Amino acid sequence: MRAIGSKVTKGINVGARMECIDNTGAKVLEVTSVLNYKGTRSRQPKAGVGDIVRCSVIKGSPEMREETPTAVIVRQRKEWRRSSGRRIKFEDNAAVLINERNEPRGNEIKGSVAKEVVERFPEIGKIARVVI
Repeated sequence: MRAIGSKVTKGINVGARMECIDNTGAKVLEVTSVLNYKGTRSRQPKAGVGDIVRCSVIKGSPEMREETPTAVIVRQRKEWRRSSGRRIKFEDNAAVLINERNEPRGNEIKGSVAKEVVERFPEIGKIARVVI
């Protein structure tokens, strides 16, 4: 896992639901915690593109609903600024499930993925169809 070139605005709170865009069997995920989050007291943890979150499976196959997997956020609705000056935002929030070695659990990703995620997780970029 590498650093990201731009500072991404955190747009996803704990409790937010998002789409799972890989072929692992999960359809809808709910964020339960943000890994490596350092905040102040009484502040709700937030995550942005390229952050690793712990989530619960809300909709999906019965085997996946019993798990609490880790995921990487690959798209967010909240607009953020890249170091080039461009502002980027997507139509929805989406995530990809990963294993302990930060590699994707599925072998196919539907839809587009942000460039910041590919910088940090090159394995996700290898199976992504579109990188924006």
